[in-house]
This record gives sequence, C-alpha cells and structure tokens, in this order.
Amino acid sequence: MRIGLLTDGGYPYATGESRLWCDRLVRGLPQHEFDLYALSRSARQERQGWVRLPEGIGQVRTASLWASGAGLPQAGPPRGLTGRLATGLGRAYGRRERRRFTAHVTALVGAVCAGADAGSPGGTGAAGRFADGLYGLAELARECGGLPTALRSEATVRVLEAACRAPGAGRTVHSATVPDYLAFAVELERALRPLSLDWYDEDSLGAVDLCHAASGGAAALPGLLAKRFFGVPLLVTEHQVPLRTHYLAAPEASFRAPVRALLAHFHGLLAFEVYRQASVVTPGNTHVRRWQERCGADPATVRTVYPGMDAERFRAVGEGDDRGGPATLVWIGRMEPAKDLLALLHAFAEVRRAEPGTRLRVFGAPVEGDEGGGYRARCEALAAQLFPDEATDAHAVGDSPVTFEEIGGPEVPDLAEAYAAGGVVVLSSVVEGFPISLVEAMFCGRATVSTDVGAVVEVVGGTGLVVPPRNPRALADACIALLRDPERRARLGAAARARALELFTVEQNLAAFRGIYLDLVAHVPARWTAEAERAERTGPPRPFATPPEAHVLGQLPPAPIASGASARVPSWAASGAEAESVCAGARGAGSSDA
Repeated sequence: MRIGLLTDGGYPYATGESRLWCDRLVRGLPQHEFDLYALSRSARQERQGWVRLPEGIGQVRTASLWASGAGLPQAGPPRGLTGRLATGLGRAYGRRERRRFTAHVTALVGAVCAGADAGSPGGTGAAGRFADGLYGLAELARECGGLPTALRSEATVRVLEAACRAPGAGRTVHSATVPDYLAFAVELERALRPLSLDWYDEDSLGAVDLCHAASGGAAALPGLLAKRFFGVPLLVTEHQVPLRTHYLAAPEASFRAPVRALLAHFHGLLAFEVYRQASVVTPGNTHVRRWQERCGADPATVRTVYPGMDAERFRAVGEGDDRGGPATLVWIGRMEPAKDLLALLHAFAEVRRAEPGTRLRVFGAPVEGDEGGGYRARCEALAAQLFPDEATDAHAVGDSPVTFEEIGGPEVPDLAEAYAAGGVVVLSSVVEGFPISLVEAMFCGRATVSTDVGAVVEVVGGTGLVVPPRNPRALADACIALLRDPERRARLGAAARARALELFTVEQNLAAFRGIYLDLVAHVPARWTAEAERAERTGPPRPFATPPEAHVLGQLPPAPIASGASARVPSWAASGAEAESVCAGARGAGSSDA
C-alpha cells in the first residue's frame, strides 16, 4: 500500500527526534511505498540536509514552519480585509471570501478564547467550533489561497480582540493588550501554515492509502485535511506528547501570560481534534497513553506500541561475560538539568562511604547552548568538591573516583563499551519520557537503578530497582544493595535483557505496525475518484479499499467496475492483463471441477 508519512522537525532531515524511528520503519517495511511530507523547524535543520533515503521512498514534499511571514512582504504587517486583500498568489479576496474568512476565524478564535485559562478542550461546544473554523479555513485556503496573509491582517486582530473581551473569556485572556493580539496572530499563522500547503490533491495526499503522522500537533494537520478532503484514514504515533511538551516549555517563553494561555488552549483543542479524527493512536508507552486519553483520545482507538531499538549492536556485551568492574557505576545520557546529575553525585558520596572502592563513570555530552555547558561545569565543580583527588601516599598522583568521559575515545570506542564498563547502570532523571538509555542497559544485561519518572517503571518491569526522584539517600541505598550482592545483580541483568529482547526490539515494532496498517486500511470503505462518482456503476461494488486478500502474497486484480469508470485502486493492488487472465482461468477451472 502507499503510506503518507507525516513528520514535524524530523525525518528525512539529518537531525530531529523522529529521524531514527521513521528511517527504521521505512526500511523495515519494504513491501509498502512511503511518500514523505515533512515540516522543518529551523534554518539550521535545513542546512544540514537529509539522511540517505531508501528505495521505498516515493515523493518527498517539504515545507517550513520557522521562516517568518511565509514569504509575505516584510515592509510591514498586511492591512485589513477591507477592500481587496492581495493573497500573494495572483488572486484577491472578494466580498464573499472576506465573509467566509471572518466567520471561520471567529469560530476558531472564539473557541480558543473560551475557557483558555483552564487549558483543556473546554467541552464539545468549544471543540466543535474549533473544528468548524479549522476546516473552514482549510477549504478557503484550498480554493482561494492567501490564508497566511489573512491571518496576519488587521481583521484577525480585531476578531481576536472581540473574542478576548467577550463574556465567557477567561480572566487571563481578558487582560490581553494589542501587543498580545499581534503576538498571538503571528503564532496562529505559523501553527496553521500547513493548511496553505499544496499537498491536498489527487496526486499527493489524495493518492495515499493511509496517512501516518509521526507525532501529533502540526505534523497531523495534513492528515486531518487528507481525511477531510479524500477520506484517507489517519494513524498517529507519539513517543512524547506535544501538548505536554508545550506546557513544560510555556513558562520559559518570552510571551506574556495572555498569549501563553491562548497558545495552550489552541494546542489543547488541536490535540483533541487530532485524537478524535485518528482511526488509531499508537503511544510509545503507558505514560504517553494516559496523557492522550486525558486530552480526548478514545481508549478504543489507542494501542501502545513500544519504540523499536537496535539490539544487535549490544549483543556482544549482553551475551558475554560481565567484563565491567563490579564496583563501578555508569551513567550515560545528555548532561542537562532534567537528568539531575547533582543528586547522583550526592548519592555517590553516600555510596563511597559505604563502599570505599566504588567508582562512578559519567559518559555524556552537554546539550547545545550556554545552559548545557554551564550545567556540566557545575557537575564537575561539585564532583571536585565532594571527591578531592585521592592518593595512596605523598608521592603518588591523586585520582578522583568520579570521571566525566565522552564516548569515542580509545578506552570506550562505542556505546556498548560504555555500558560494559560498569556493573550497575544508574538513571537519576527528574523528567523522562521513554528512557532509551535504560533499554540499552537492559540489552547489555546490566542491572539498573532508576528514578520513578516517565515510563521507567513500565520499561523496567521488575528487572531493576526504582527509587523516588530527588532522593539521593534512596538512590545510594539501591546502588549499595546491588554492589554488595553480585548474584542478585546477575539475575536482574539477565531478566532485564530477556525483557528488552521481548518488548523493545525493532522487529517487534515493525511487526506491530505491519499488522496495524493492514487491519486499519482493510476496514476503510473504498474511495472513488470524482470521475467514477459521476459515472454510473453497474458492476458489483468493492466493499473495502484493501480487501482481506491483501494478507496473501502476490498481486490481485481490481474489482470490476462499470465501463468508463475507474475506481481508485491501492498501489499494491495494481495488476496487468496477465494477472486478470490467470484469475479468469482459475475461476473457469473451479466451475468445471464443480
């Protein structure tokens, strides 16, 4: 079948959170054809280019969400919708289009302003008005263009001002001022930019059998329109919840409180609509699933599919002997405040008092920017304070029990060797989604000590020790317990490897999506082209776009239709006259045998 893979800030670009997962999906399901529809998030991401794409990729369409103005003139903000509004596409909004735009943006903005302080969808009434406004703007953009300019116009600002001051608007948005209206109008245009793309025709998203969004939010918007315009089913996969990410980032934003409240409610309503329209939603873990169901996802459409990881690169360590120092703790990850390395260092001070010969090896690199480098400097300063260089005598050089290292040197050439360097792997985070480093440690057969955040308990499943976050004493006690009991450490490591191989491999992930693709498309009614809809169909109808015979290897002939009409046939079902003659011969042979 033909899959429209929708990404936001990831694949096929060389950087991005969904890059590895999407690449493995495309390469692991070569029987399907994938078309990529990618939204980029920064100029740097576009400069770094794409990864090398496999043969299973059809067309690739990209669009930018970072460029300001979407190509609009930068001399100043566009004027209001009075008179004639130039769209930049050689057309103009007439009176009828102006009325349509005003009605749709009023419905959408009114829904956003209603109950924005609560940050929830706000009931079916607000969600319904939001959906009406969203699809109305999409249809206007498809027919007339010019939506980016219109959304940045004075008319939008006036509608926003009226909605913020209307009865029922929250106290926070009621206090908004003109700069807040202007700031939110800019962010609204950027968020709705996918509505104006040229992806919605019979040769693009209208030609796919299924849209698979690699995340919610902006990536799923083209999938919503493909379902609206062409009836294409939508599958949404989320390893993290974009709405939760937005909530966490909101306090750090430079906007004032009214703009943050409006943006929070907009993203909440968008998430609600995405989950409502998706035929299947596949969270990467139960932690994400709880967020999705809280934001409106129907539990009947939600299926947890763990992200697949490459176990082969860790096989030598997992199947070999424990070469790591049994008295060595290992930490691996990105050095940032959310990982709470400071608490780990305080915990290790307790470990050293109980087990003086223990070492701590920290493998990681700071995140980009001044904050990442500053956090690593703080960690190194604390380690130097807690563990001054120790020397065996007055003539020896001191050696700190804590080392900060990077993977790729002569002693630790790759990631597997880093996990092999210790007997216990520690995760000390205060915020975590799906703990990738924990799964990698399990592939290596290592016992783990982790904090109870995100999906940690779900991943560990009883094969490691879990303690409360921000509790150095509990973290130290768990580490000491494993350091003093090598037999228990070995049992937990073996159980962890068996669990990881059962649940978290690439093969398990691909098998899950292979079944979801076939099951989902097989239950979607057949779609007909406009030409076929107008033609008289006298032949027997084909009940599903993908019949159950799709599970059988080989190509199938299309169902017969009326002369002059051409039903849309999925790409996998295309066949020639030879296949038809073979099937006809088989039918004749069957009747003679009878």
